[in-house]
Amino acid sequence: MNDELIEKLKDISILCVEDESGIREFIVNTLKYYFKEVYEAKNGYEGYELYQEYKPKIVLSDIEMPRMSGIDLVRKIRRDDLSTMVIMLTAYSSEEYLMNLINLNVDHFILKPLNSKKLNEALLKYIDKNLREQIFLHDDLKLDLSKRILIYKENEVIPLRKREQDFLYLLYKNKNSITTYEQIEVELWQDKFMTSHALKSFIKEIRHKMPINIIKNVSQAGYIFEKE
Repeated sequence: MNDELIEKLKDISILCVEDESGIREFIVNTLKYYFKEVYEAKNGYEGYELYQEYKPKIVLSDIEMPRMSGIDLVRKIRRDDLSTMVIMLTAYSSEEYLMNLINLNVDHFILKPLNSKKLNEALLKYIDKNLREQIFLHDDLKLDLSKRILIYKENEVIPLRKREQDFLYLLYKNKNSITTYEQIEVELWQDKFMTSHALKSFIKEIRHKMPINIIKNVSQAGYIFEKE
């Protein structure tokens, strides 16, 4: 992993949950090379307590653990949180077993034994899905292009329709100029006719979804991105 990619991870926090002390020590020592904040727990119960306290961006967890398994840990996390990346360590490679992990919205799994190469691949996947495809619309509001969601203050997830995401991305790309009615019709309505009523209803709906209004109307022209 090159220096540029390592730098992208410096401000990301990660939680390692592993009951075997030797494996956990190896993982934590490796992670500290990439991350400024590394938390560690020896079972799912401790892991969930640390997750609630620190809200790490990535959770790396074993599956078979005492007190609370990795599966139960992920279930609890996913009740309210779809944005934190979850990486599971597993000794099982059957298709049925891995499908169960996918159904839990696990982002990546690593087959044991763990080594630096496998860990690097997982971290690169995080960069690809999150750091390269997340756009800050505001200090507290991110647009995740890979998951089609808005993330407010790191923990509130707002699902978007495709046209809503396309509009916000178009607005962001044109942040130093006006996004005109004509551009919106071509980019979002494509071969369909866009009425003024349809556009106003669309803007009203998307503003209603957003906790921060970054859409400013420019009379008779279009809309402009307003970060502050």
